Amino acid sequence: MSQFALLGKRRFAPFFWTQALGAFNDSAFRNAMVMLAAFQMGLPERQVSLYTNLAPALFILPYFLFSATAGQLAEKFEKTRIIRYVKLFEIAAMLLAAWGFHTHHLLLLLIVLFMMGVHSTVFGPIKYAILPQALKPAELVGGNGMVEMGTQLAILIGMIAGNALMLLAGVGPLASAALTIAVALTGYGASRAIPPAPATAPELKFNWNPVSETVRVLGITRSDRAVFNAVLGISWFWFFGTVLVAQLPIYTKFNLGGDGSVSTLVLTLFSLGTGVGSLMCEKMSGRRVEIGLVPLGAFGLTAFGIDLYFARPGAAVLQGLDWQAFLHAAGSWRIVLDLTAIGVFAGFYVVPLFAFVQARAPREKLSRIIAGNNIINALLIVIASLFGLTLGRLGMSAAEIFAVDALLNVAVAVYIFTLVPEFLMRFITWVLVNTLYRVRADGVQHIPEEGAALLVCNHVSFMDPLLLMANLRRPARFVMYYRIFNIPLLSFVFRTAKAIPIAGHKEDPAVLQQAYDAIDEALADGEVVCIFPEGGLTADGEIATFRPGVEKILARRPVPVVPMALRGLWGSVWSRRDTMLRRARLPRRFRARVELVVDTPAAPQQVSAVTLEARVRELRGTLA
Repeated sequence: MSQFALLGKRRFAPFFWTQALGAFNDSAFRNAMVMLAAFQMGLPERQVSLYTNLAPALFILPYFLFSATAGQLAEKFEKTRIIRYVKLFEIAAMLLAAWGFHTHHLLLLLIVLFMMGVHSTVFGPIKYAILPQALKPAELVGGNGMVEMGTQLAILIGMIAGNALMLLAGVGPLASAALTIAVALTGYGASRAIPPAPATAPELKFNWNPVSETVRVLGITRSDRAVFNAVLGISWFWFFGTVLVAQLPIYTKFNLGGDGSVSTLVLTLFSLGTGVGSLMCEKMSGRRVEIGLVPLGAFGLTAFGIDLYFARPGAAVLQGLDWQAFLHAAGSWRIVLDLTAIGVFAGFYVVPLFAFVQARAPREKLSRIIAGNNIINALLIVIASLFGLTLGRLGMSAAEIFAVDALLNVAVAVYIFTLVPEFLMRFITWVLVNTLYRVRADGVQHIPEEGAALLVCNHVSFMDPLLLMANLRRPARFVMYYRIFNIPLLSFVFRTAKAIPIAGHKEDPAVLQQAYDAIDEALADGEVVCIFPEGGLTADGEIATFRPGVEKILARRPVPVVPMALRGLWGSVWSRRDTMLRRARLPRRFRARVELVVDTPAAPQQVSAVTLEARVRELRGTLA
């Protein structure tokens, strides 16, 4: 099912439209207010600058003040009810905004802007915590992609609408008020159709002290290193994007020689690119939470960010170009490509990170972790604003700031991927598997979402663990022959994935015993362990006799057993059909079509090495 099919599901569509309409109204109101101050009231430039710089600060202040409280609300109470209260609050805010537009009362509008910041702060933890409750695991990446795409487009359309309506001669304030009130009412109507989302921690003791709760929420966010570093990655995305977007108006005017229509065009390219990249994540990840896309996204942000600098490092020869004249100017399409590609790779970067946090964080703490994420995001946005302002004061051009932003991205990415090698490991796995094979996976939903399980599979090639790793939705501990475990480059992947090396009894009985102990410990901790009971690679494409080690594992730790079979790998890259000499050249079946078939779990009392071998043979069929 395509991710767009979610728009036809009640468990997703009403929430999607509710959050998109809220993002639209945030953007439309803010831009209408700035247009009112800048063009309708005839204020001096210094005063306009004060309001335009104060507006973002007022909007983001509630994230520092109320995010921790919002996280508690989302954990303790039913989420849909909170969403409806938030939308009623938005309606009240837009009614106040209408009076402020009518009377040109900027102080009142700034108060409304703060209220909209509160609206977004309270909605934020619910926005991402509700998705794992509403969606199936296979839908999580697609759902996040849809939400990110909807948010980007809503913000863009809201910006254009807010600017355009307020500038309508004679009726700008009335038109802006009518739009924002209508959208708020529509958003509330959509929220009425959202299905119930039960509280995940109803017993939570509410802490009304925002300072101590903020400290506690940040502590919860840091408790899992992988989740926390994903949060840092998301926050860095906001830093990178804030620096980039803040320079676009100056870059448009001086480097591109464009007018307001070109400024709108470049924002549109970035937003559309982010939306497209977000939607592509589902296809590229195989509908799994694939954090291997994050390093790819980081690489693209840097590569195209640097190219954006070289595309137009100096001032434009011509000034005052509209968007059509700009597109016809020499070198403009390179800039169009760079801006769009930065957006696309931003989608590759941020969507898997959000999905990773949702999938890895404990359900009863997810809302508070999202709240902690929002606090850190807000902090990085403020730092990014000061960073861009400082570089500008030091005499750097917008294009030079783009280059600095892109180079900083390299340092941050290396730091995060060094702290959590799992990101880089998944990237290597994703690249290798998608380069060498075309995989169709069937039945992976049979693998239990929680708790220990033992996976058994036939063993055809050296790449089997990587191929399975790239297609299983849960992390698995692979038991593999120690010589394969020690293959250069792949050894980094296997060690990072906490694979368990094993040797034959005659080769190294100590390693064998250590393997059995490690398997039992992993299963006791509720992990998934995958073994290849043949004890080695097939030498002729046929399944060899399953060894009794599987029975020893189950006798020591009875857990559900999931039979699996790999089809079509014989004769592909790194199967034993190819000699080392042939592997040095282009393999016979490069980009081979292979299949992974997963059966339903069996009770440990019902299986033996013989019955498992028979079942795996049946699953594999004749397609060796």
